[in-house]
Amino acid sequence: MYETVIGLEVHAQLKTRTKAFCGCLNEFGAPANTRTCPVCLGFPGSLPVLNEMAFEHGMKAALALNCQIQNFTKFDRKHYFYPDLPKNYQISQYDLPLALDGGLKIKIKDREKTIPVKRVHLEEDAGKLIHEGEGSLVDYNRAGVPLLEIVTEPEIHSPDEAYEYLSELKAILKYLEVSDCDMEKGSLRCDANISLRLIGAEKLGTKTELKNMNSFKAVREALNYEIKRQTGILESGQRIIQETLLWDEVSAKTVAMRSKEEAMDYRYFTEPDLPGFVLTEEKIKAVKDNLPELPQALKQRFIRDYGLSDYDVEILAQEKRVADYFEACFKIYPQAKSISNWLIGPLSYELNSRNLDIQSLGLKPPELTTLISFVDQDKISNLSAKEVLTARLNSKKTVEEIIQEKDLLQICDSGELSAIIDAVISANQKSVQDYSSGKANALMFLVGQVMRQSKGKANPKVAQEMLKEKLTNV
Repeated sequence: MYETVIGLEVHAQLKTRTKAFCGCLNEFGAPANTRTCPVCLGFPGSLPVLNEMAFEHGMKAALALNCQIQNFTKFDRKHYFYPDLPKNYQISQYDLPLALDGGLKIKIKDREKTIPVKRVHLEEDAGKLIHEGEGSLVDYNRAGVPLLEIVTEPEIHSPDEAYEYLSELKAILKYLEVSDCDMEKGSLRCDANISLRLIGAEKLGTKTELKNMNSFKAVREALNYEIKRQTGILESGQRIIQETLLWDEVSAKTVAMRSKEEAMDYRYFTEPDLPGFVLTEEKIKAVKDNLPELPQALKQRFIRDYGLSDYDVEILAQEKRVADYFEACFKIYPQAKSISNWLIGPLSYELNSRNLDIQSLGLKPPELTTLISFVDQDKISNLSAKEVLTARLNSKKTVEEIIQEKDLLQICDSGELSAIIDAVISANQKSVQDYSSGKANALMFLVGQVMRQSKGKANPKVAQEMLKEKLTNV
């Protein structure tokens, strides 16, 4: 039997106005090669200047991951042929990175585990190659964009642990507002090193590195595939080759890319055009004291203060804006469970189907709470409320206007319902007799008839209670 050993390297593009070492705009989607200058294009004589906001973003992330910020840190040149990085070296950090020795707590089913974070460092991104036909084009807009690299120790032991770690890390980075973490835009990228060893062995096995994974689901699938592939090789008595592999989602297989490089292959040396940076304890404390509430603390507070379940809180806390929206709704209408159900259910459906975030949806908390209160007070049915929500998002009409226009208010008036129920009882004597003889299903049939006679407007709960009362007196 083999034990899986995984280490993850996450690259997060930082949300700054300009690039890491020059004044070019850090902007996704601009026309190719329009966000460049002599510095990020590596022209002779051009000098880099560190982006202060990128540095502070890196500190925030490192402190949120419980890392030790280095009092002295420097930048290095990493020599490697990058066809999409015109300097042919990357400004990165090697022996004196921004931060070391942190950890991120994750939850797997009913157990908790802390994934050790080995290091956090800053570097610049490369450009983007675009392959067309027999040739390739290069867009240098991304070259020089600030990147934060977060490296774990090889102490992740399953694809599920890797998935949970990545999900928790993404939530933290978004709460800190240091990265938008949009994997479709390449703002968050993950490489995984994986090896197998016999259970109980101390020496690590030969590792492979997985690249080209554009979702956390793809990371989990690629790791699962590689576990099966390496297990088959080892059980057949062959040796694992250390190499870099690409994940092919179409074939759901890993494909060899190149032999794996080691640190010595990059020929690091200190970046001569940037000074070392001294960080005082006062500076570190000032950044730490200004960290926002992080996902794990928010989850605990939501359980404690609002009485929500672990399941509800896990979903609400995935996006800070959703959690903030929940609290804004609660201030108006203090019914935590009702609000949670709507955010997790109907509102989540609308967000996904429209491919929008909650801020872009255009539904203010007072509007949602008005709709929820109508349901809670049995003024409209849950099904009708979902119809109202969709109609509201498709128009500029208010919730009240839509309810009135569609005539969705339920009949709760006992006098009006009484006449309908009397007519149903009179027309369905056999079902009345069946109910009297103990057939419970007969009651639901009669409720259905009341709903039919009222054209779906009768409140089913009220109708059922009134039916029970009237049938006991028949």
